[in-house]
Amino acid sequence: MKITTFNPSIITKDAEATIRLFEEMGFQQTHNKAENVDVEFDSHRMKNEDGFHVDVVEVPVIPQTYTAIRINVDNFEEAYDFFISKGFRESKNFKPSTTASSKYAYLISPTGFIVDICEHIKSHK
Repeated sequence: MKITTFNPSIITKDAEATIRLFEEMGFQQTHNKAENVDVEFDSHRMKNEDGFHVDVVEVPVIPQTYTAIRINVDNFEEAYDFFISKGFRESKNFKPSTTASSKYAYLISPTGFIVDICEHIKSHK
């Protein structure tokens, strides 16, 4: 499994205030992805001039804000199996899913931290 990106991700029901905060720290949105597959979400990718990234993901149906580590990988199945073998479990709120451009899963460690593993589907239109 090759890691292609690694950064924090903030999952919240109201992204506006969080986006403004990071903009005040010099981050700018590089792209936005909105989907309504299994769960409606609106993901804002942000980057500062030093190359640091943060994702702010708006999910209207969640009860609280969560912080996760986004880990983009070149092989979703290999990464998923790796984390499951280390005792991680699937999130009850976000089941593994596939969108037009990615496969992803939110997995929770035995001690409670969250990783968002994601593989980009390069053949999407």
